[in-house]
Amino acid sequence: MNSATNMIDVPLREIAHGRTGDKGDRANISIIPYEPAGFAFIADQLTAAKMRDAFAHRGVGKVTRYDLPALGAFNFVLDNVLQGGVNGSLNLDGHGKSLSFIAMSIPVRVPAELVESARKARRTEDSSV
Repeated sequence: MNSATNMIDVPLREIAHGRTGDKGDRANISIIPYEPAGFAFIADQLTAAKMRDAFAHRGVGKVTRYDLPALGAFNFVLDNVLQGGVNGSLNLDGHGKSLSFIAMSIPVRVPAELVESARKARRTEDSSV
């Protein structure tokens, strides 16, 4: 699946899902590929710098990426991204729960087959709920 043929650009949400939490002015965003094959593509492309660029409009500070290969996931910690945090911001939605939507819009270049297998995996997960 690592071949350079049939590569397409898609939003990250096509091959992974995310969970977000917050503490003070720090957000924690976990990225979990739907398929194990997605891990390598995300590892190569979703750098801390790319995540920082996606959140530049929110004044993000330091961004740290933690690779969790045993879990097949990534964890990003974003400092100073919550405009003071839930209790310190006048922003209606200053906390981190919704920030994974921004991360999920970051484009990644992957084989079309990976997108299709991720969609199948998503449908399987949805039907088991």
